[in-house]
Amino acid sequence: MQPQIPLTQDLVLIGGGHAHALVARMWGMRPLPGVRLTLVNPGPTAPYSGMLPGHIAGHYGRDELDIDLVKLARFAGARLVLGAATGLDPEAKRIDIAGRAPIHYDVASLDVGIHAEMPMIDGFEAYALGAKPLDTYAARWRDFVNRVAAGAAAPDVMVIGGGVAGTELSLAMSHRLRGLGQTPRVTLIEAADSLSGFKAMALAKVHRALAAFGIEVRRGAKVTRVDPASVTLADGTRIPAALTIGAAGAFAHGWLSNSALPLTPDGFVKVGETLQVPGHPALFAVGDCAHLSASPRPKAGVFAVRAAPVLAHNLRASLSGGRMKAFRPQKDFLKLVSLGDKTALAEKWGMALATPMLWRWKNRVDQSFMDKFRDLPRMNQPALPREVAQDVRAEAGEGAQMLCAGCGSKIAPNVLGQALLDLPRAGRDDVLMGPGDDAALLAMGDTRQVLTTDHLRAFTEDPQLFARIAAIHALGDIWAMGARPQAVLTQITVPRQSEAMQARVLSEMLAAAGAVVADAGAEIVGGHSTMGAECVLGFSVTGLLTGPAITLAGAEPGDILALTRPIGTGTILAAEMQGRAQGRDVAEMLRQMAQTQGAVAEALACAHAMTDVTGFGLAGHLMAMMKASGHAAELWLDDVPLYDGALGLAEAGVRSTIQPANMAAAPVTGLGDPGRVALLHDPQTAGGFLAALSPGDVAAARARVEAAGGILCEIGRVKAGPVALTLG
Repeated sequence: MQPQIPLTQDLVLIGGGHAHALVARMWGMRPLPGVRLTLVNPGPTAPYSGMLPGHIAGHYGRDELDIDLVKLARFAGARLVLGAATGLDPEAKRIDIAGRAPIHYDVASLDVGIHAEMPMIDGFEAYALGAKPLDTYAARWRDFVNRVAAGAAAPDVMVIGGGVAGTELSLAMSHRLRGLGQTPRVTLIEAADSLSGFKAMALAKVHRALAAFGIEVRRGAKVTRVDPASVTLADGTRIPAALTIGAAGAFAHGWLSNSALPLTPDGFVKVGETLQVPGHPALFAVGDCAHLSASPRPKAGVFAVRAAPVLAHNLRASLSGGRMKAFRPQKDFLKLVSLGDKTALAEKWGMALATPMLWRWKNRVDQSFMDKFRDLPRMNQPALPREVAQDVRAEAGEGAQMLCAGCGSKIAPNVLGQALLDLPRAGRDDVLMGPGDDAALLAMGDTRQVLTTDHLRAFTEDPQLFARIAAIHALGDIWAMGARPQAVLTQITVPRQSEAMQARVLSEMLAAAGAVVADAGAEIVGGHSTMGAECVLGFSVTGLLTGPAITLAGAEPGDILALTRPIGTGTILAAEMQGRAQGRDVAEMLRQMAQTQGAVAEALACAHAMTDVTGFGLAGHLMAMMKASGHAAELWLDDVPLYDGALGLAEAGVRSTIQPANMAAAPVTGLGDPGRVALLHDPQTAGGFLAALSPGDVAAARARVEAAGGILCEIGRVKAGPVALTLG
């Protein structure tokens, strides 16, 4: 057996720009043993700037535009931290991230791009938006197009800034609005006497394209105010504008410009030939946020793409003691500019040509770049030895499913149930209820205490997010029984790593879990930590009851079955491990899983019976409730809420490891959509509450749950009769 290589270095890529996306892909092809890679980005996708004008014009859909960072991080073996960086201390090697504990690095790189916000213009922040960040602009544009199509907004667009970006986006927006059958009014404002960024031959062709689309160009004009429906110029002229876009330059992010890093006067991070920040050899910068001191270049994506191989090499060299390479960008580059319709302008060395053929060429170039991230290489798994025990190949051979994380890796319910039957009993009077319900019920004089424990294999490489969700998951058993959390013991296993990295990961996990526990009114009072083969986190939790416990027994015929969260976490997490889930769906599901549920549980104090839906799936936990209550249940399949993306994956055959065992333990009879039926058995991590409510209590319970920030979906009812689950 080969020894496990310990982790000794933290490499953090701050920002999901083009260079970092390429570096992550290269890293996945050839990782450096002993390094933990982290990618920090505000969202789960990163738009490719080369295809943005085509997306704005309607030539490309949203998915064609975005690099899926969730899939890329999985391929690279990286932890993806979804959050916006707000500060960087190069001396402490610390990165501040909004809403999270800081993370630390040994080597880091910046590729956070720029913004085009213009706070110097009165009203811009409230009523306009910059063309960068690209994802924000693209999302707002899609919303604006929908409102114009519905007649809720006028097709009047103002673009501030007559450079290449402003010109290209003006043409793209005009084309898209014309495709709606509208006659748009698009105005392009430039403070200088001429549009910038084009040589004479190209400029003439650009003006012809603008005229063909009826775009009004105002040169030598300055915007002084933006209102909800108009823009005011310095000379007092008011121009109708239902949407105003700022594209008049590249601005550094405020948190960078306020940092202690060596900066240009306008706030960009200075770097040398090796892309290192002067005075801080462990910090690199690339892309639009960086200034190449030895060879300044315009802000253009081509330089970030060309810099990526050099950055990848130098990051490895910094982490392993190797030799650096110099990045020497080309002096000129081929500029390809979309002209609204499927025509493009090519400019280099002062020569220019505009034809549909050039758009097709540009499209091939752009698609080739995106294919690097759509079709990530499949890395071969280590082969099994030639000789193995019987059934090993069925469990772990070629084609066998990877062991899922979270609740997807639980022991099969029938196996667990049989093992619990064999437990010895001491017959203590103060143990009121043992295995079988969400938590044990103990008596201590007149005090009633509940006790539970839960452990999870890591389902995300982000230790803070994992710890937060794992804590919410463990508290669910306490909340489901109507108790208030009291004390928590933690059990943490992390992969083998240096003491410095142990300190970092423990600090992050305990900070995240501690915040959840404190919010629930409890305290972490101790625990145990160790190193092992993988990251595992568990909690043992006690809670106090002020009234009767809400147990599985108590559901009555006629009760409405209500659920407070969608299902589908096991399927989506299994698909994410396989690189098949959409990053946006994964991120949104994790966001919901990370929402605390104590107030929702309190809102359901009137329930006759209640449980939290976890590893045995909705059907399994409902079956446990019906067995304890002695009744049958009818499920309204179409009313069961699902996480976005879960149904499509279930229909494609994605299943969590424990799902077949869950189906065998809690069969559901009746006809229904196979994908939805499969999801009834999907193991949930940090799932919602399943409550049996008197019909007369449902409306008031829903109001209380919604006031607590949750949802309450009626998904079935309890019926008299032998224990069974049927589809109604």
